[in-house]
Amino acid sequence: MKQIDMYKNKNILVLGLGKSGFAVSTLLLKLGAKLTLNDKTDLKQNEHAQELVKMGVRVISGHHPTELFDQEHFDYLVKNPGIPYENPMVEKAAELKVPIITEPEIALSVSEAPYVCVTGSNGKTTTVMLTQQILDHYLAKSGHHAYAVGNIGVPISEVVTKATKDDILVVEMSSFQLLGVTDIDPRVAAIVDIYHNVHLDYHKTFANYVNAKLNVTRTQSAANYFIANLDQPEIFTQEKAMTKAQIQTFSETDQTADYFIGDGYLQSQSDKIIKTSEMKLPGIHNQQNALVAIAISKLMGADDADIRAVLTTFTGAKHRLQYVMTLDNRKIYNDSKSTNIEAATVAIPSFTEPEVLIAGGLDRGFTFDSLVPLFKKHVKAIVLYGETRYLLADAARKAGIKQIVIENTLQEAVPKAYELTAAGDVLLFSPACASWDQFRTFEDRGDYFIKFVKDLKTK
Repeated sequence: MKQIDMYKNKNILVLGLGKSGFAVSTLLLKLGAKLTLNDKTDLKQNEHAQELVKMGVRVISGHHPTELFDQEHFDYLVKNPGIPYENPMVEKAAELKVPIITEPEIALSVSEAPYVCVTGSNGKTTTVMLTQQILDHYLAKSGHHAYAVGNIGVPISEVVTKATKDDILVVEMSSFQLLGVTDIDPRVAAIVDIYHNVHLDYHKTFANYVNAKLNVTRTQSAANYFIANLDQPEIFTQEKAMTKAQIQTFSETDQTADYFIGDGYLQSQSDKIIKTSEMKLPGIHNQQNALVAIAISKLMGADDADIRAVLTTFTGAKHRLQYVMTLDNRKIYNDSKSTNIEAATVAIPSFTEPEVLIAGGLDRGFTFDSLVPLFKKHVKAIVLYGETRYLLADAARKAGIKQIVIENTLQEAVPKAYELTAAGDVLLFSPACASWDQFRTFEDRGDYFIKFVKDLKTK
């Protein structure tokens, strides 16, 4: 870890405990900062909060005391990425022109290890996991490691203290994190894709959302690289105007791109890298994710052998078109990360077999008519639950699906969907909706789906 003086003796307010709040607080203490941590939740019984108190952190919980800003000066507010900018503490800091940043800004500033950053609406976690495994395979030859960190669930602050200059950090960045980043310089940055109707409850407009995503390359230098999606021309135009980095492109269909899918291969302009049939991950969208991972990995030193070793064995990130099991010749997949219509749009056409689909969840006011063509082509039966069950049923009827079953809960939906399958079918859970009507998180929802599937085996 680099020792820097930027935060030494600075008075810093950390807003929100959580995993990243604890990790960044610990890191800031090592960098000599004076800390106050505030969380709206009562932290009196929280072990991490009590640990921070023992380390000299002032912990204020149970409310947001905006009067703190009138009582003393803060040099920075470090915000948990999920906390909205309408939070009273954030609004007060902005009013007083206190710099508002997120954990990646601090952690990456002290990283000895070179780092690459990946963002996107869909596919970024799978891309990060593929990239990390390819680079780890490459670095293992010299006894070093690649670490997957960031929005993937491991705070960057936890890893920068141990990662050396010979290791590599593969950082997943959400739009929430990127909105609070002002100065990062990844060796390679990539935007997998950007879709409409994603996190607009947080960002308010699509332009704001795109602008946040562009922060992944905004402060890159000309010595670095940016990986761009040639299949999204409007976004690509903005990316070209923004970045100073050297651009490499990828495409599902355009063979002028640096990396593309052609003639049954994932390939570059100079090399057929791997047959698409040899990949373990289903779906053309995962071939796109693999193209991004290949582009990043090659720029960081990996070769085709490292790439093939991973792509021929990697079976998927949890909750992201994750293969669960084959039961009586029915393949079952968990795509709980399908929290929006766009994610379902890439999951549903991933299979050639007939599909029985389970979908539903939080009602965000959208219709599902855009799914009608995919329903018509791929889905033989559908089981719907949650707040959006009737809206999805309307789209299923428009698609001409004969078997439409409506249940209240996911637990009821799973056995009903299995009853509708035949040998050789795929049972796909791709909700196309957020989880919050019945579950805390999409991970929680996916874990329950897997449990309900395993319960089928015992019946």
